Amino acid sequence: MVETATGLVLRTRPLTETSLIVHWLTADAGRVATVAKGARRPQSPFRGKLDLFYLAKFSFSRSRSSELHNLREVSVQETHGFLRQEIAYLQQASYCVGLIEQATETETPLGSIFELILGLLQALPGQAPQPQMIFGFELKLLVELGLEPELSQTQLTGGAKALIQNLQQAGWAGISRLRLNAAQLKELRQFLHGFLIFHLGRLPKGRDAALDAQRLG
Repeated sequence: MVETATGLVLRTRPLTETSLIVHWLTADAGRVATVAKGARRPQSPFRGKLDLFYLAKFSFSRSRSSELHNLREVSVQETHGFLRQEIAYLQQASYCVGLIEQATETETPLGSIFELILGLLQALPGQAPQPQMIFGFELKLLVELGLEPELSQTQLTGGAKALIQNLQQAGWAGISRLRLNAAQLKELRQFLHGFLIFHLGRLPKGRDAALDAQRLG
């Protein structure tokens, strides 16, 4: 059975000398793994179409025996090229993708989370890398997972509680305009670190790099 989807490439890795495993995030199919047979050959029809954070329409044949399906066709819609030009944005996007992989199951519809990461990717190059974009993503993801912090049961300061509410509710443009002082940054950083570990068990690598990311040059 052939299915079609629009997906974001989360990870790729070699399977054989000529083939790749490609992990996708889609709205309806959730996180899906596919085999791109022959993708590493110079004349492959997949050549130049399967890279990290590429958004593409693709078709695949479902395997009856595993969660590794056969990739058939790919049509690239967006490459998010800015991620290859600025390591700070790449650090932020990579952490957020890692968090999605940590917090979700495979092949489960993830429509709102798919839109969440696409929204972040569209917003990142609009301003210098900022830690509040990461806080905003973490909090919005927690809301989608049904793990929204119960602020009345925390020992956060009133200012931090107000910031969390803003980060949960505001769009990316509004989040980028927020200004946090050093004390607020430290308080939110520590609170969300502990909260995420409590609910998810661990965090993907790269959170510190994502929060401390600074544009070079």
